[in-house]
Amino acid sequence: MVHWTDDEVKHVHDIFSKITLTEVGGDALARLLVVYPWCQRYFTSFGNLGSEDSICHNAQVKAHGLKVLSSIAEAANHLSDIKGFYTKLSKHHSEKLHVDPANFMLFARILLCTLARHCPKLFDADVQHACNKYLRVCADALGKQYH
Repeated sequence: MVHWTDDEVKHVHDIFSKITLTEVGGDALARLLVVYPWCQRYFTSFGNLGSEDSICHNAQVKAHGLKVLSSIAEAANHLSDIKGFYTKLSKHHSEKLHVDPANFMLFARILLCTLARHCPKLFDADVQHACNKYLRVCADALGKQYH
């Protein structure tokens, strides 16, 4: 069980209440696919992912980024049981999609950078610490079915 301080809870809720999920989610997933191109193998149905420009302007990348970030934002409402919240999704990624669980942590790192870029005035060291902890817990929960 993860212990959350009141400040950590506040910071996580604040950051996700102040961002535009569509914009940040699409940007984060696009960055993942550009920075870690081997992750593109999970998105072959998304069409042309051959360049940074094509990835960043791909409607399916943006839509899936929104879906991913919406799930992460919703998980913030389940801090006492994030593993339980992600049980079905973890099983889906493990058994059906066969996603390498290391990719969840790669996305967490990318999302942390993306949040800092989109919220520079809000993203101080305390917020970074809380978001890093939160995203690591989410990544761990998504990889739970692999253990």
